Amino acid sequence: MSENQTLPRPNPEFAVPATRERLEAVAGALRSRGMRVMVAADRDEARRLVLEQLPDGAQVHQGASATLDALGVTEEIEQSGRYNAVRPKLYALDRETQMDEIRRLSASPDYMLGSVHAVTEDGSLVVASAGASQIGPHAGGAGQTILAVGSQKVVPDLETALRRIHEYAYPLEDERMQNAYGIHSAINQVLVINGDWLERITVILIDEPLGF
Repeated sequence: MSENQTLPRPNPEFAVPATRERLEAVAGALRSRGMRVMVAADRDEARRLVLEQLPDGAQVHQGASATLDALGVTEEIEQSGRYNAVRPKLYALDRETQMDEIRRLSASPDYMLGSVHAVTEDGSLVVASAGASQIGPHAGGAGQTILAVGSQKVVPDLETALRRIHEYAYPLEDERMQNAYGIHSAINQVLVINGDWLERITVILIDEPLGF
């Protein structure tokens, strides 16, 4: 988008949380596609479930995630000293001279944490990205991927998932990027996860609206 372009306000249709019954149905659909799924009653339980998946000393990476920030997981990973946190190491590297090292370190962590922008009722996960740093690890680069998903991200189908990205998540992420870095965001890559044959994806559905 251009420097002067202003996005419309986020569509409030996509901020409405799913019912617990609908979350449980989505959990069943995700399990049928090979994913490990837990349903958390609230953010406190979700935080506990995420951290329970991580052994002490584990190599852990995470993308920028409003959901993980809201859960307090980002702070725990990067400041508790319990984990081998990847992201602080990336920040310490020189993007002019050490991009190969940055690329390799970020591409295949033992554990990758994140969220998605939509989950369909029949069990597909949809993630959009500007820089693709989380796309590779989520898709297969990480040893284990753990995704925490707020209840407002449930949508009927893939078409609606893409609408949610464009009409809700993107305007909010663009605003965050401008406030944090003075640059616009973009929808440059979209990952659709339809299933997991390798038992490497864990989804924690949260009975509370969190993140974008």
